[in-house]
Parts: sequence; structure tokens; C-alpha cells
Amino acid sequence: MLSFVFPIQHQFVAAVPSNGATLVPLIAAVAGGVIGGFLVAFLILKFADLRSLRRGREESAQLIADAGTKVADLIRQAQTSARDESIKQREQAEKEMQASREELNRLEQRLMKREDTLDQKLDVLTTKERNLESLEKNLAERTRQVAGREKDLDELLAREKSTLLQISGMSESDARELLLKRIESEARHDVAQLLEKVELQAQDEAKQKATNIMLQAMQRYAAEVTSEGTTKAVTIPSDDMKGRIIGREGRNIRAFEQATGVDVNIDDTPGIITVNCFDPIRREVGRLTLEKLIADGRIHPARIEEVLQTTQKEMENNVRQAGKKAVVEANVPGIHPRIVEMLGRLHYRTSYGQNILKHSLEVAFLSQMIADELGLDGAMARRAGLLHDIGKAMDHDQEGGHPALGMEFCRKLGEPPAVLNAIGGHHNDIPATSPYTPIVMAADAISGARPGARRESLERYIKRLQELEGIATSFTGVRQAFAIQAGREVRVIVDPERCDDATARLIARDIAKRIKTELTFPGEIRVTVLRETRAVELAR
Repeated sequence: MLSFVFPIQHQFVAAVPSNGATLVPLIAAVAGGVIGGFLVAFLILKFADLRSLRRGREESAQLIADAGTKVADLIRQAQTSARDESIKQREQAEKEMQASREELNRLEQRLMKREDTLDQKLDVLTTKERNLESLEKNLAERTRQVAGREKDLDELLAREKSTLLQISGMSESDARELLLKRIESEARHDVAQLLEKVELQAQDEAKQKATNIMLQAMQRYAAEVTSEGTTKAVTIPSDDMKGRIIGREGRNIRAFEQATGVDVNIDDTPGIITVNCFDPIRREVGRLTLEKLIADGRIHPARIEEVLQTTQKEMENNVRQAGKKAVVEANVPGIHPRIVEMLGRLHYRTSYGQNILKHSLEVAFLSQMIADELGLDGAMARRAGLLHDIGKAMDHDQEGGHPALGMEFCRKLGEPPAVLNAIGGHHNDIPATSPYTPIVMAADAISGARPGARRESLERYIKRLQELEGIATSFTGVRQAFAIQAGREVRVIVDPERCDDATARLIARDIAKRIKTELTFPGEIRVTVLRETRAVELAR
């Protein structure tokens, strides 16, 4: 730095002219001061820059050192993590390899076992094959021997037969007769054993046969006559009332028939007006309404509707009371209110003139009697008998037969399966799955077919049975015919020499067709044709 200053000063002094010698020291002094100031300032700035540069270098070195330390730490951490991960992967790979080795070992052992088993089976098969070959050879040899022996036996039997005939002095026919007698003796012994077996079976079936006999004997039961009319008649005080009922130009009778849904027949019969309707409830409502109008004397459309509403409410109450009375009389607890109402409706239904509610009560009591005799639940039989015709309370306004309608109705209301089967199967519409179903069928037949039950006199009843027997005996080959079970079944005995089994079946079908065509009867009639051959001997 000094070497730079002094040459400048030297050049400046040398440039001053010689005639200005007095100014030279002054100028030199001023110039030296200025230069010195600049020099000092420059040095200060340069020193400051050097310190800043040194400080920056130190900070940079420190940052570099810190960065190097952090990088070294990160490198060490990364190396450590990589080493740990490598160790884990190596351990996992070793475990998998070990598992694979073990699986391979197991498979190898299984293959070895299978190979040993196959070798053993092969040895066994080889042994069996050898044995079969040996047996085939022995069998062929024995077959040849047997053929030779059969030939020898045939020759021996022929010689023995000839010898026996010569010794006994009997002909071949006599020997055959003797042999047949011996066979007959053995057959008689077998027949005796068979008879003993049949007798034992008959003893086992004795209880069942006795039960069937008891069921038939129950058909002798008879109760009061329950016939009722199907047309309701209304008594009027005088024939003048007929005109009031008809009204002006038929206004009253048209309003009455439209409101009640019944037909009113007004003819020349004195003192009587008849009410007809397919619905027994509506018919009864119409009859009661007409009786009230006649008693009141005021007959016009408004009054008819007023009396009809009152009568309908009374009828609903009467139906419920009739149902409750029947349930109490039959002693059947736990009946659903809707079923009680349907039972009450049966009070106004008839079948061949027989009141269905009374018929149901009768069937209930008969079913209980039969069930008690058979050792079954009398209460369940009574319940099934009471409800067996419940479908007749709804079959006039719904599609289907009364057994199916009644069974479905009671199923929805929670009746037990035995009762449902008896309701649906008491006319053989469905198979019987409960012993109470045939009991109800028998009780229904007793109640419906007994004399007087369905508006049928004793003379008509006897005549109907005679007609059934007459139709059956009119066929060729029939010996006898018997109408049993109150006319519900006809048993026909045919001549076994003139009729075979196929002809017997044809006779049964033809008899059933003629009965269906020529007679009117409730329910159904079973035709049973019997064909048998008997051998009778007398021991004296």
C-alpha cells in the first residue's frame, strides 16, 4: 500500500515549475494530507471488508461443518434402517424358505407313503390275480368232474328206478301216485302251519275289528226330529192387508223387496204370505220385518227402511246368542267370537230340511261318544264335530265347497290341526291325517241318514232302502244285496262261478250309476261288491 502512495507523491512534486519554489512545500503538504486521508479511509474500509469476509467464511465453514454433520447423521440413520430392513427381509425370507422346506418334506413323505401303499396294493393284486387264475383252473376242472358225475348219476338213477320197479312190482303210474300222496301229506302240514299263522294275525287284528263293529253299532243312535221348512210363511190378519203390503201400483212391495233382498209371494191363499230367499239370514230378516210392519200397520218405503234397520240389529244379536248357546250346550271352550257368530248363522241354515246347527250339535255329541269308546280325546272330537259344517254358513256367498271354506276360515282363527283336518276331510275331500276325521265322518253319517233326521218318514226311509237293494239285485250274477249304515252303503254278493273279478268291478260301477240316476239321496252311497269262494267239509 505505501509503495503505491509514494510514487504518486514523487511525480506530483516533480511536476511543479522551478520558478514556484515557494509553493512547493505548501502544495506538497496539502497533497500529502489529502492522500493520507484517502489512504486511511481506504485502509479502514479494507479492514472492515476483510473482517466481514472473514466472518462470512467462518459462518460458511460452520454451516458446511453442520451440514456435513447432519448429512453424516442421516447417512448413518439410513444405513442403520437399511441394515434393519435387510435383516427383517432376510429373516422373513428364511421363515418362508423354512415353511416351504417343511411343506416339501411333508409332500415328500406323503408321496413316499402313497408309493408304499401302491406297492402293497400292487402286491396284493398280483397275489389275487394268481389266486384267481388258480381258482379258474380248479373251477374248470371241477366243472368237468361235475359234468361227468351228472352223467353217471343219470345212468345210476335210471338203473335204480328200473331196479325199484322190478323189486316193488309197481308200475310207473303207481309210483307217481305214491309220491303225490307223500307230497300231499307234506302240503297238509304246511297248510296247518299257515292256518296257525293266520289265526295269530286274526287275534292281533281283533281289537281293530271290534272297533269297527262298535262304530257301526253307534249308528243306532237316534235323537229328536230336526226337520224344518225352507220357505218362511207370514200370517196376516185379513186379506185386506195384502193390498196394503203391495201398495199403490206396487210401490210398497217393490221397496220392501229391494231393501230386504227377498221375494214376497202374494197369491190367493187366504191368511198367508210367503217370503223366499237363497240366503237364510236375509230370509229371516225379511220375515221378521214383514211381521213387524203388519203388526204396526204403517207400511210405506220410509217405514220399511226404519223397521228393517231395527230388525237387522236384532238379527245380529240373535245370531250371536244362538252361537253362544250352541257353544255352551256343546261345552266347547275357547271358541273365537267370529266362529261363534258363524255357528249362530247355521241356526238359520237347513240341509234336506235338517237344521244344520242342531245337526252340528248332534255330530259333536256322537263324536265324543265314539272317541271315548276308542280311548281318544272326547273334548277334541266334540270340538271337531261342532265345527265340521261351519263352511255352510258362508258357502252361499263364496266360491268353493263348505269343507274347504270352513277349514280355511278356522285355520285363520287358530283352530288345531286335528279339527282342521276333520272339517276339510269329513266328505273325503282331503286325506285323513287324524283319527278324529273318520270319527266325525261316522257321526255325520249317523246324524244325517237316521230315520226322521232329514224330513223323511219311517215308511219313506224303508222304501229307500228297499229301492237300493232292488237296484242291486236287478243285475245278472248278483245273489244278495243289503243296504246298511242307514242307506249310506250297499253290499252286494255276486256268484263267483258266473262273475270274475273284472265283472265284479263292472257291476259295482253300473250299480252306482243307476243309483245316482234313479234315486235322490243326501251325501253319497258306497257300493261294495263281494266275490268269494268257500270250501265246506263236514267231519262226522
